[in-house]
Amino acid sequence: MDPCPFVRILVGNLALKIPVASKPALSGVHPSSSPCFCKIKLKSFPLQTAIIPLIPSESKVSDNQHVVQSLAASFHLSKADLDKLAAKSIFAGKPCLKISIYTGRRGATCGINSGRLLGKVSVPLDLTGSEIRAAVYQNGWVGVGNKGDGTNSTQMHLNVRSEPDPRFVFQFEGEPECSPQVSQIQGNLRQPVFTCKFSFRNSSSGDRNLMSRSSTLEPSISSRSWLTSIGSERERPGKERKGWSITVHDLSGSPVAAASMVTPFVASPGSDRVSRSNPGAWLILRPGDNTWKPWGRLEAWRERGSSDGLGYRFELLLDTNGGMSTTGILLSESTLPTKKGGKFAIDMSGRGSNTNGRTTPSNSSSPACSPRSSGDHGYGLWPYCLYRGFVMSSTVEGEGKCSKPAVEVSVQHVSCTEDAAAFVALAAAMDLSMDACQLFSHKLRKELCHQQDNMS
Repeated sequence: MDPCPFVRILVGNLALKIPVASKPALSGVHPSSSPCFCKIKLKSFPLQTAIIPLIPSESKVSDNQHVVQSLAASFHLSKADLDKLAAKSIFAGKPCLKISIYTGRRGATCGINSGRLLGKVSVPLDLTGSEIRAAVYQNGWVGVGNKGDGTNSTQMHLNVRSEPDPRFVFQFEGEPECSPQVSQIQGNLRQPVFTCKFSFRNSSSGDRNLMSRSSTLEPSISSRSWLTSIGSERERPGKERKGWSITVHDLSGSPVAAASMVTPFVASPGSDRVSRSNPGAWLILRPGDNTWKPWGRLEAWRERGSSDGLGYRFELLLDTNGGMSTTGILLSESTLPTKKGGKFAIDMSGRGSNTNGRTTPSNSSSPACSPRSSGDHGYGLWPYCLYRGFVMSSTVEGEGKCSKPAVEVSVQHVSCTEDAAAFVALAAAMDLSMDACQLFSHKLRKELCHQQDNMS
């Protein structure tokens, strides 16, 4: 099946130039101490904020030398999103990206925004044909409409562009712990591509399922060695969740990816939650050389405080001449609300991506040395030779809600079945982490409880 069309709207290279005459009215604004910030809005998409560096008006060098080449915001538009924007534009003109610029600090005090509005910038977006070609809508300086300052000479530098970003879209047909089928979606078409098998790794059947690919290897580099060396088999009956694994199979029944809980999710002493200082962890595995090879490590925990979120960190594991490095390359770290859930995402757009409107070359596509990929890159030629731009995202439902993760993977990061399956396994591990980090005072559904737990 063909991938689904997606478009990314990228906003970056921000800078602000305020004339000397207007400085007295802008109390507290100084290039080195109080940079301005902006709120970036596109129709119904979530509001995004970013710091805007100030350019000293007394500078003797070119303004462009002060512009930081970085990404400030990105919006991901599906075909349905593009159709909605096109339908609205019939009556309201072209869709616009709206940027509100503020002075002072971000945030709010006593429910009142602490920033003071300096002005607004609007950039019209002609998204016709954006699914097939890149476009630049603004690249350079634009006047900021001031409010009450009696002057119009404040200028903002920005780059706004769009680029095609086709993605494979997968949908779990059930909750990961129920061993569901996974379908690929393209428009109204759904086609089964994977099946998932949930099991308990420390049970005899679970161990056999996970270890079957590694019987021909030397013990020192077997999958069992990876699982025990990276994980920690802590024993705290009644206060831990351990041994979960999920294996992804293709339609022929061959395992093509797996996620194994290698560090139990354990309640911290005197509490009912998994702490950030002692997170649980998953190992994401890919097949290679007749065994499972570690590809990534996902850690998760329960955040304290009013946010009460699911914290997570995903690292790419480096393969160095048959041995695995003890450190990984951080690809994603954030928090998801435990009540309403959200999206787990790996997006490298702000790190090493192009800022001139050109798309990322497709020859740096495979996320790892898969058996059917070129293998020339290896794991070690980091940074950015393997991952650029948007990589993947998956939905994570809040606690107590039926979860059927939807997974999006950029086409440039999939060159074989194993590539896609690895991201599907990662999405399953992220979804199951919401359950693993549930407060220990709450009882898990029966599919997540070991048979011995159910008998006790």
